[in-house]
Amino acid sequence: MTITLIILVSAGLSLSMMGASAVQRRLGNAGWVDVVWTFGLGAAGLAYALAPAPDVSWPGARQLMVAALVALWSLRLGLHLARRTAQGAEDARYTALRREWGADFERRLFWFLQAQAAGAALLAPSMLLAARNPRPLGWNDLAALLVLAIAIAGEGLADAELQRFRRQAHAQGGICERGLWRWSRHPNYFFEWLGWCAYPLFAIDPSGSYPSGWLALSGPLIVYGLLVHVSGIPPLERQMLQTRGEAYRAYQRRTRPFLPLPPWRTS
Repeated sequence: MTITLIILVSAGLSLSMMGASAVQRRLGNAGWVDVVWTFGLGAAGLAYALAPAPDVSWPGARQLMVAALVALWSLRLGLHLARRTAQGAEDARYTALRREWGADFERRLFWFLQAQAAGAALLAPSMLLAARNPRPLGWNDLAALLVLAIAIAGEGLADAELQRFRRQAHAQGGICERGLWRWSRHPNYFFEWLGWCAYPLFAIDPSGSYPSGWLALSGPLIVYGLLVHVSGIPPLERQMLQTRGEAYRAYQRRTRPFLPLPPWRTS
């Protein structure tokens, strides 16, 4: 049953990113693929959280908690990305790929999106493991709720600060250094990663009676690797250096890339 569920959910994620490829081709804005990815992963998480489990009375309290938080995360981020994409130009990452891939853009983007679907398929089981922990609710669940609430609120605040900055006329070509952006060059990415740390808290049973729960650590580990080393910070910072030049290099010297901590002292 679980293997069948994983296969069906993974196939659904692949199909959703095929649809995302068609949508961006029709609208001429690849930013929509991030919207589809977010809602697709949210739907996968809901399917995993609410599917009946052999060792859990259905629907269990933890299943409902995980499902509610997955839905809240997906709706908040997906709607934010949808508004940003509808109101603005294409995300700089995809614009750079259009230039780099040229006439081969559509074909290469299709397979790039299938890789994103595979990444989502690897992330979603953290939600499944969190929802299927059979132990009674405890302090771990309260900690998970707190972590995810802080993550959603922090990412929302970072996004709002950046949006306000971009709406100001003098922000054209400038760098946002207000609020959380003074403490981290990518606070939205940090809080996105923090949210994934909630699922291991739901899943891990310190007593050892649910050893599979430790596999939920794969979620935050994968998200950290993607955001910090692959598809998040590296391409975005390359684009910022191309468009902002020395001003962004100075920002890099005084501001931490990921963890929101006090600025570095510069001589």
